[in-house]
Amino acid sequence: MLDELATAITRHGGDMWSDTAVPRMRLVALDEPATPVGPAPPVDLLYEPMVCFIVDGSKDSVAGDRSWSAGRGEIFFNSLVLPVTATFKEVPYRSAVLRLDGRMLADLLLELEGPDPRTLPGPEPGGLVTTPITPELADAVTRWVRLLDTPDDIRPLAARIEGEILYRLLNSPLGPTLRHFTLADSAAARIRAAARWICAHYNEPLRIEELAAAAHMSTATLHRHFKTATGMSPLRFQKHLRLQEARRRLVAGDTTAALVAEEIGYVSATQFNREYRRAYGLPPGQDAARLRGRLADVGVGVGGGGRGRG
Repeated sequence: MLDELATAITRHGGDMWSDTAVPRMRLVALDEPATPVGPAPPVDLLYEPMVCFIVDGSKDSVAGDRSWSAGRGEIFFNSLVLPVTATFKEVPYRSAVLRLDGRMLADLLLELEGPDPRTLPGPEPGGLVTTPITPELADAVTRWVRLLDTPDDIRPLAARIEGEILYRLLNSPLGPTLRHFTLADSAAARIRAAARWICAHYNEPLRIEELAAAAHMSTATLHRHFKTATGMSPLRFQKHLRLQEARRRLVAGDTTAALVAEEIGYVSATQFNREYRRAYGLPPGQDAARLRGRLADVGVGVGGGGRGRG
């Protein structure tokens, strides 16, 4: 069944990452390493709340002090916006990504019998989980991706198949964590709100008291839970977002490091250059030129990273 799903993804995957006509579906198809020998170099990604079904290849991801691996036949669940560095260790790599709709998940829970999420032991605020893809889930995800073969079926069937996928996920080892995802007033939900707030204000000075107020937490509690969830402090989280966005702009556009530094919130171009070099190993201009060359070698359009990618 995984081979059938990989074949369906290949038909519609396009170049590396592809949004699709099916709501909340993204496909990832990577065939060759980005260098003639060895694994593809690390890639900046910005994860959204999502479930990623990996059907071929494998990938390592790093966020701050946290790291994890996922490969063929595994589900990867991420519960919050999170800047990561990913390395595709084995190619070809194929995955189907379901961006989570909290409202759809909550509505489904209302129809099902089961424990109240508030009575279940709370997961780690970050909600990073891997678990095997069951045959039933592989079948449902395959039918979901195959809707792209018959576009007229997407509107009447996509939501129904997505509901089936969520139902089967709720009955998997991911179930308790997904149930907690629907809670509006939990530590995990507050950390998600804090991460979203930083993303929306990434190019502004970060005032921890203002962030704590947005998350309805004390500053000490915010720091503790945020570090557990993301592997980094709020300030480090913001810096990763800034540098990812700077790299994307430098690779994609005709601009300068000094202009980008100002646009993403750096007061000092010298500090920006220093932190960029520490993160990526080269000054901004040289790194952007190197990355454009690598992308051209594999026939991929320029861009320094991606959102919600699996």
